[in-house]
Amino acid sequence: MQVNHLLASHSIASKFIAQLRDIEVQKDRMRFRRNIQRLGEILGYELSKSLEYKTQNIESPLGKAQMAIPSSQIVLCSILRAGLPLHEGLLNYFDDAENSFISAYRHHPNDDENFEIVVEYLASPSLENKTLILADPMLATGSSFVNVYESLKSMGTPKEIHLVSVIGAKPGIEMLQKVFPENTKLWIAAIDDKLDERGYIVPGLGDAGDLCYGSKLQH
Repeated sequence: MQVNHLLASHSIASKFIAQLRDIEVQKDRMRFRRNIQRLGEILGYELSKSLEYKTQNIESPLGKAQMAIPSSQIVLCSILRAGLPLHEGLLNYFDDAENSFISAYRHHPNDDENFEIVVEYLASPSLENKTLILADPMLATGSSFVNVYESLKSMGTPKEIHLVSVIGAKPGIEMLQKVFPENTKLWIAAIDDKLDERGYIVPGLGDAGDLCYGSKLQH
C-alpha cells in the first residue's frame, strides 16, 4: 500500500489539523466540521493527481483548447457518521462521482474497553471496475476500514482503491497494509504514533463523530 502523508511537508493543512486537535476550538462544531471538509478538499486535490485522464477539445469564446479531463469512474464511499464532512469536501472536487454510504460503529458487548466494529447499513452502486474512494476521518485500529471493505466486496471489484483519512495511527496503517490490495493508496493528513488502551489515537483529537454532531448513547 502506498502511503501519502500530507503533513510530511508544511502546508496550510497544518493549521486545519491544529484547530481540529485544539480543545478550545473544538467547542465550535461548525468550525470542526468545516476544517474536516477543507482537509477533504486538500486530500482530494492530491488524490486527483493519480487518476486517469483523457484529452478533450474544449471550445472557448476565442478558440479551442486541449484539456486533460479525469476519466476515472469514481464511487465515493463514506463511513457514517463522522465521514459526512469529509465526504462533502471530497464531493466538492469529485462532483460527478457516484456515492455510497455505510455505517460502522464500535460496539462494546461487555461494557469494557474491548469492542467490535458493527456494520448495519449500506447503500452503494456497483463498484465493478470503478475507482473506489473510501473515506473515514479517523484511522485508529484500522478495523472500520477493514470491515467496511469486506462489506463492500459484494458490490463488485474496484479497478483501484483510495483510502482517505484526516488523522491516523501507525498501528492502524500497518493493519491496512496487511489487508488491502498492494496497489491501494492511502491519502492521510496527519499520522500519530500510537493508540491508547481504548484504541483511540494519541494525541489524536477525540471522537470525531461526537465533535461533529454531538454526543450519543453508547451501544
